[in-house]
Amino acid sequence: MRDDLSKDPHKYYEDMMAMVLGTLFVALGVAFYTHSVLITGSTAGLALLLNYVTGWGFGLWFFAINVPFYYLAIKRMGWSFTLRTFAAIGLVSLFSELTQGWVQFANVPSLYAALMGGALMGIGMLMLFRHRTSLGGINILALYLQEKHGLRAGYVQLGIDGLILLVALTQLPLDRVGYSVLGALTLNLIIALNHKPGRYIGVS
Repeated sequence: MRDDLSKDPHKYYEDMMAMVLGTLFVALGVAFYTHSVLITGSTAGLALLLNYVTGWGFGLWFFAINVPFYYLAIKRMGWSFTLRTFAAIGLVSLFSELTQGWVQFANVPSLYAALMGGALMGIGMLMLFRHRTSLGGINILALYLQEKHGLRAGYVQLGIDGLILLVALTQLPLDRVGYSVLGALTLNLIIALNHKPGRYIGVS
């Protein structure tokens, strides 16, 4: 699968607007999660977990963790997709740090934080997907392993997310992990119900 900007059905300003709004949604979802000490899957979940363990910011970890995956993105998806993904990851990293100063939470119930945070991240990721952009990381690795070694991408993704969850059980209270699972279900349900072939026609 190779990406090509000349075949993009969206106009340039539409892609830019979707990237900014989508990454803002994701960053706000991350803010809900960090406030309630929750985690999610993929590289974002790993970055959140490292944030809690080390005290270093989510944005720094999220950007650093994704760096090794750009090579795989170029090989499998092409330069256009990779550059968009690089920009999206950079914006999420930046916005997640800035949002801590922009938004202050006084009292947010953990259940609400899990569901709303998961929903915001799901909506943001959906916007990015519809403009042929991703947040990189483990999904790219899973697709690469499927293509090169025949490993099912879904199983690889599930296995890695499960490993992150197991590690989280050693670092976070059980109720934090339970709420995180509910948030992950919300996020994935939004994407599963809305990101389907023929459901959305990206023609301007």
